Amino acid sequence: MFAYAAAATARKEGHVEILPPVKHANRDSFRETNRHGTTARILTAGVDMKIMAIFIALVPIASGAIAMDNTANSIAATTAVADPSRPVSDTTRDVDRKPAQTLEFAGIKPGDKVADYVADAGYFTRLFASIVGSTGHVYAVEPTAFFKFDHFVKAVAELQTYAVAHPNVTVTTAAALEGLKFPEKLDLFWISRNYHDLHDEFMGPVDIGAFNKAVYSALKPGGVYVILDHSAALDAPANVTETLHRIESSTVRREVEAAGFKFDSESSILANPADPRTAKVFDATIRGHTDQFILKFRKPE
Repeated sequence: MFAYAAAATARKEGHVEILPPVKHANRDSFRETNRHGTTARILTAGVDMKIMAIFIALVPIASGAIAMDNTANSIAATTAVADPSRPVSDTTRDVDRKPAQTLEFAGIKPGDKVADYVADAGYFTRLFASIVGSTGHVYAVEPTAFFKFDHFVKAVAELQTYAVAHPNVTVTTAAALEGLKFPEKLDLFWISRNYHDLHDEFMGPVDIGAFNKAVYSALKPGGVYVILDHSAALDAPANVTETLHRIESSTVRREVEAAGFKFDSESSILANPADPRTAKVFDATIRGHTDQFILKFRKPE
């Protein structure tokens, strides 16, 4: 065991020299003559303090930047929702869908490249187009499997008409996986109330692993994958996607994270604890008011 004595000072050529501590071994003292040790420690401490000061100074700047981004996103979302050109068929659904809060959670911003998968009549497509502006683009994907439903055919025709007057929107009809090919990398991939359909017979069903890996490939590093869907009861059978058109959020997380995504956050703005989650989402007793989750995943940088 070594004991350490206090540092000593010595006078040399008119200067005071600070020497390192004196070590003792079995009471036989000896001095290590490292003349730079103390100075090095002082300089290191000084550098550490400077780094800490810079870090402390940057924290409020970074926090302020995040706050500004959040405010800008909120304003953009609110402005898009308030657009007087939105059709009545959209605005009458706003109370239940809470679009401003939903868009703010998604984090969509001007200039973004966005995919709206199973865009249907374009409720979110129009909102996205308003926010991304002329420097962004929205790719509305309409899977051909849905064309067996008459209302869907009509809805797609309406969206195609809208796209003619909005050059920042492209409507694509394609098979499930073919629709995941885009001419540029995306900032956001969005699917609302239809992720559960990917598991259903009329869709194939789709190879979920292949689907999520294709979404992963389509996104930029740091890109966001947002899934909004009807919540199923805990431990619901796998065919609940067919019978009730619902899915457990835990199932979605497991499937998406298996493709390499990192879970970012979850929003409960559309949650409804009063929904027993035992009825089909189209049932008159719960339609428009189902318990819903919104999950956000991110592709690692």
